[in-house]
Amino acid sequence: MKFFLNSNSSSYLRSLENEFGESSNAIRVELNRFEQANLLSSSTRGNRKYFRANKDHPLFHDIHNLLLKHIGIDQVIEKVVHKLGDVQAVYLVGDFAKGSDSSIIDLLFVGKDIDKEYLARLTDKCEKLIQHKIRYLVFDNKTIKDFLKEYSPEEILLLLKQ
Repeated sequence: MKFFLNSNSSSYLRSLENEFGESSNAIRVELNRFEQANLLSSSTRGNRKYFRANKDHPLFHDIHNLLLKHIGIDQVIEKVVHKLGDVQAVYLVGDFAKGSDSSIIDLLFVGKDIDKEYLARLTDKCEKLIQHKIRYLVFDNKTIKDFLKEYSPEEILLLLKQ
């Protein structure tokens, strides 16, 4: 999930060791397997080897979509977004966007005349379906740009743009 949910996510061995609480050897073995399968690519910066998803791999989009389904984001988009009004974009931010599992899904909705009461009701229903808590904020096109500046590219995942 770390690499395939958000293709902007990259990491090096020691940071993954801290993040997952696993031994560096176990993580190294898995990273090497993914790299040999060409699912991950790597680059060296200083004395660190950074890994990231290979977006050109034929299975990248399938893996990405499977993760969205596993988390339940596809259901949020399907059951909530299309009934809200003029939704122009939806972003996933925070832990899930970075590829870390979390009990909370943070979403940013961008549009005008979004029915916030309806969004709250539908979000409650979706939380029961996907068994994750959903936090959301609603922005217009002007204010979202300033808000997104607070996040690094690894913490933002565009889910829908219309």
